[in-house]
Amino acid sequence: MLIIGIAGGTGSGKTTVARSVIDRLGSDKVTFISQDNYYKDHSHLSAADRRAINYDHPLVFDNELLVTHLKLLKAGQTALAPVYDFTTDSRSPSETVELRPYNIVIIEGLHVLSDENLREMLDIKVFVDTDPDVRILRRVLRDIEERGRTIQSVHDQYMKTVKPMHEAFIEPSKKYADLIIPEGGQNEVGIQVLSILTEKYLFGKRI
Repeated sequence: MLIIGIAGGTGSGKTTVARSVIDRLGSDKVTFISQDNYYKDHSHLSAADRRAINYDHPLVFDNELLVTHLKLLKAGQTALAPVYDFTTDSRSPSETVELRPYNIVIIEGLHVLSDENLREMLDIKVFVDTDPDVRILRRVLRDIEERGRTIQSVHDQYMKTVKPMHEAFIEPSKKYADLIIPEGGQNEVGIQVLSILTEKYLFGKRI
C-alpha cells in the first residue's frame, strides 16, 4: 500500500490535486481521506463554545484516530471515518464514510505534514504551495456558499486564526515535503509528476 499525504494552506488546491490524481488512476484503485473529517468531536459543547474553537490549530484534529485507521487499511481491513458537519461545528452522530483498503491511499488536509506520527505513515509527502491572495479568495467563496458563513465571520476567522496558524504550523511543514506543487490544481505538470509516481507503484514498477 502506498500512502500519499497532501498538505497546504486553506484554499491552496489540495483537494483538486488529490481528485486529479484519482481521476487519472480510477476511483476503484484509490482510498481518499479528508483530514477535515477528523476534527475532534465537540458535540458536548454549546454552539457558542464550538464556534470559539481554533479550527486551524493542528491539535484540533484527531490524528490518533486517523493513524489508527491507516493502520487498519494497511492490514487489509476497512475503517469507518467520521463525518464532520461544518454548519453545526460537530461530528455527524450517525453518518460515517467507509474506507476500503485499496493499494493507493491519498490523505489531504491542512496539517497532514504537521504531525510527526502521521508523517511517519506517509510514503510520499506533498505540499501544495499557492499564493495567499488566491487562497483567501477561494476560502471566502467556499465558506459562504458551502458553509453558510458571512463575509464578516470569514474575515474575522482569517485574521484571528487562519493566517497566524498558517504561518506558525502549515508553512513550516513544507520542509517535510518530498514534492512541492505550486498553484495547486492549476499546475498540470506537478499533478502529472505525482500521478506518474503513483502509477509506477500501482503497476509494480520501481519508483
